[in-house]
Amino acid sequence: MGIITWLSNNYIEIFGAVTGILYVFLEIKQNPLLWPVGIITSGVYIYVFFTGKLYADMCLQTYYVVISILGWYWWVRDGQKDPPSKGERGMSVAEGSESPISGRYTGEKEPEEHHAGTLQVTRAGLKLAVKIAVVFALLWAGMWQVLARFTDSPVPIADSFITSLSIVATWMLARKIYEHWYLWVVVNFAMSLLCAARGMYPTLVLYIVYGVMSFAGLREWAKTIVNSGEKTIE
Repeated sequence: MGIITWLSNNYIEIFGAVTGILYVFLEIKQNPLLWPVGIITSGVYIYVFFTGKLYADMCLQTYYVVISILGWYWWVRDGQKDPPSKGERGMSVAEGSESPISGRYTGEKEPEEHHAGTLQVTRAGLKLAVKIAVVFALLWAGMWQVLARFTDSPVPIADSFITSLSIVATWMLARKIYEHWYLWVVVNFAMSLLCAARGMYPTLVLYIVYGVMSFAGLREWAKTIVNSGEKTIE
């Protein structure tokens, strides 16, 4: 009876956890369907984080809805700028594939997780990494002050840290930058600790699963990078 009561009281959070796991699975596979799933998940967690008084994370979910729309557009639009010819597509299927980074023929089959007509994985250059670090620091400092001064958030430092790092990580995902997975490892670890402290156990399980899947994402996305130094975003 206790389990049934708990499920009935937490069904919204449980639904969000399930769709969140599906979202990360699609992210690992570089499937554009991750974006509509992400919109649904974010809608659920706007409510969940509001009731848990995690206001910065609630605002983050609103940002996720917006960036999901943009990411969906970027993945499809940029992936269709230079579609392969029929001959190239035939060669990729029958004999091998062209490197998504260098443009050279590798003689290997195209990875299963690659989806034709989508944005290709790139690496963050030094200049971009510095810009991202600066943006993160400014966001963290600003959100920390807002939460500490104008809300009843019990964890303004942790909440603002997770939110700020997630903002830059999601933008990097929308641009399909490989290093965003490293940021998710940190976010998922920090969020697991925060959810445990706040008693948000279904979400705690979700972020533990996220953490494991982040390492899987690092491995799977690396398979699509032939030479990490040949194409970076500055």
